[in-house]
Amino acid sequence: QVQLVESGGGLVQAGGSLRLSCVLSGRTFSTYIMGWFRQTPGKEREFVGSIGWSATSALYADSVKGRFTISRDNAKSTVYLQMNSLEPEDTAVYYCGASTKPTMVPALYAYWGQGTQVTVSS
Repeated sequence: QVQLVESGGGLVQAGGSLRLSCVLSGRTFSTYIMGWFRQTPGKEREFVGSIGWSATSALYADSVKGRFTISRDNAKSTVYLQMNSLEPEDTAVYYCGASTKPTMVPALYAYWGQGTQVTVSS
């Protein structure tokens, strides 16, 4: 059984930083593209970024480029999302997902975590 578990969310002031983690179990982590998405009430899940199998390539949404960094540790089956210079607009539930293909489309991610809340106060 595949399981993704996120952690690291919380409340932070604007301009602050948080690091989210997501651990995958039940499958070989290194075979998956790992993505981060976020969602606010009433809106669709939004692509934040993704990282390839070898961690040499990462893709980011324009809204977070230069502020967020995705990394992965295949030995720990973990993907990270380092979020700096946080803005109130970054407030959302953040989800990690696992896909077999590089994609920004949520429906093409086979597995999802339960989500972690990030709240940025102004």
